[in-house]
Amino acid sequence: MSAAPFVHLKAVVFDWAGTIVDFGSRAPMGAFVEAYRRLGVEIAIAEARKPMGLPKRAHIAALMADPGIAARWAEAHGHAPGEADIDRVYAVFVPLNEAVVTDYADLIPGAVDTVADCRRRGLKVGSTTGYVRSIMERLVPVAAAAGYVPDNLVCAGDLADGRPGPLMMYRTFADLGVHPPRAVVKVDDTEPGILEGKAAGTWTVGLSVSGNMVGLSRDEWAALPEAGQARLRAEAEAKHRALEVDFVIDSVAGLMPVLDEIEARLARGEGPRA
Repeated sequence: MSAAPFVHLKAVVFDWAGTIVDFGSRAPMGAFVEAYRRLGVEIAIAEARKPMGLPKRAHIAALMADPGIAARWAEAHGHAPGEADIDRVYAVFVPLNEAVVTDYADLIPGAVDTVADCRRRGLKVGSTTGYVRSIMERLVPVAAAAGYVPDNLVCAGDLADGRPGPLMMYRTFADLGVHPPRAVVKVDDTEPGILEGKAAGTWTVGLSVSGNMVGLSRDEWAALPEAGQARLRAEAEAKHRALEVDFVIDSVAGLMPVLDEIEARLARGEGPRA
């Protein structure tokens, strides 16, 4: 079989929370816990994190499918959770997340420089997110004031389907005017976000330390002893490797050498892992 026609990289598509902003992807967690608490059910932060990266209603649906949470819901409400219950939690969750999202809007160290380096290379900068647009309407101006303005934004709920499917990436290709998929890199800290990139046929770069798979603030991470950091980093990297991601790095600050390697692989006629 002949090698694929040579292409250069044309775009990098970044997730938001845990990737560009909100070290540890913490903004949604308290909102999920509080939404359930207001409806009489206690859930733990660790439980709330498991489906991270999904569109938020799908995230709640995944939580409701968890046997432990479903049992607690049934005990509190007298019936197993159904679609109407998912809608109830979602209706409470969204205003809570809207209210706190700007409290966790600090850019992750290295994000501005990395995006600037991408632009100097002539790359478009796309973005997709599991947040709905009403949440992003609060976050986007804060990120812009701090120096981050991507070339597009595709939110959960904008299309008929979201992560882990490819439609938000397809919209991004169209928004940016880039193709083929192997000319694009998806950078994300969550399983659904990595799978979104893989479903669309792009290169994928998983973030181990700055995002959901570790889930610590920057200060909490820095306070850990070296052995503790190494253990959590290895656990997060293993989760990404299980997804057959192309590369794993700590945070966006380490992206540029990865882009160099992708360009070298493209020059050899190679493509991303299927």
